[in-house]
Amino acid sequence: MAVKALGIVTSGNRIKVEGMQEFRPVSAFTFVGRYRMIDFPMSNLSNSNIETIQIFAGENPRSLAEHVGTGRHYGINSKRGKVSLLFSDQEEVNEIYNTDIASFLFNESVIERVKADYVVIVPSYMVFAQNYATLLDEHIASGADITLLYHKVSNADVAYLNTEALKLDDEKTVLGIETNIGGKKTKNIFMNSYIMKKDLFLQLVHEAKKKSSMYNLFNIVNDKAASEELTIKGVQHEGFFAAITDFKSYFDANLTLTDIKTASSLFNNKWPIYTRTNDACPTQYVEGASVKKSLISNGSLIAGTVENCIIGRGVVIEEGAVVKNSVICSEVFIAKDTVIENQVVDKYAKILHASEIIAKPENPGYVKRMDTL
Repeated sequence: MAVKALGIVTSGNRIKVEGMQEFRPVSAFTFVGRYRMIDFPMSNLSNSNIETIQIFAGENPRSLAEHVGTGRHYGINSKRGKVSLLFSDQEEVNEIYNTDIASFLFNESVIERVKADYVVIVPSYMVFAQNYATLLDEHIASGADITLLYHKVSNADVAYLNTEALKLDDEKTVLGIETNIGGKKTKNIFMNSYIMKKDLFLQLVHEAKKKSSMYNLFNIVNDKAASEELTIKGVQHEGFFAAITDFKSYFDANLTLTDIKTASSLFNNKWPIYTRTNDACPTQYVEGASVKKSLISNGSLIAGTVENCIIGRGVVIEEGAVVKNSVICSEVFIAKDTVIENQVVDKYAKILHASEIIAKPENPGYVKRMDTL
């Protein structure tokens, strides 16, 4: 890649995941047991040789900061690149002011100091693999002012609600950006990924602030598409794609990856997903344990029955316990003869006295972090 680009990972300021978000931002959520959500955009940028990266932290950033650290585990060369965790003023009187534009303006001087021709802006609340070096080359070759990444779906009437969708013509020119409120099944879901020149990006940030304090970046880009002031092109993404916009989408995205064919569309040896590693022994399976269609992280002890589950690191499931269709985060203890179904059990929880915790798959349950039941 001949040109230098700054990677910006946005916080997903409009995303609200009840329960889990009380303890950390979406970017720090555990995903498929051993990863965090932030690992996917960071790995995509690193694999694309974009090594100057700014992460907008959002609220409750401690666990995110601990996980990201210096960025070394993402393959970022500290001599050439830098990973910065950026914060913004959260003391707003009304949630409507909590926009990505406000965050960009609060950190404008930090963005300006980076010597880069382009910005590659990516979300922390969506999971996918993408080569941004190739996308940047395509953007430059097209002559477009802005390139947006999208994923074509056939279930937009029931999923991806409250994300944005692109309206495109036959030439993949973006005509507008609209909120998906259902209705049509087939839509081009905007992946909140932008490529443009850094100067244009900062110009749009200031224009958005002048237009409305409620504006997010997609709002001003939508204005430019509608007025045809800028040439904005869409590029279709292929492969696995998940948008974590609420609790149910988090639950579904995790369990979808218990299918090996689906998982292989995200995880590829030629495009590694990096994470902070923990030294731990392999998972131990006690005689009589039963495990089907599940992803089990290291350091766990399985003596019961596990079916269609994501199991994090250091989980103990005692003899006679039955865990089905659930996401069990790290360091959870599940006592013998307990039945758990359609649940997300957060880190450090202990299920000691509850014989059954069962919910319907369309409305999964949540056990709080560090809680004892």
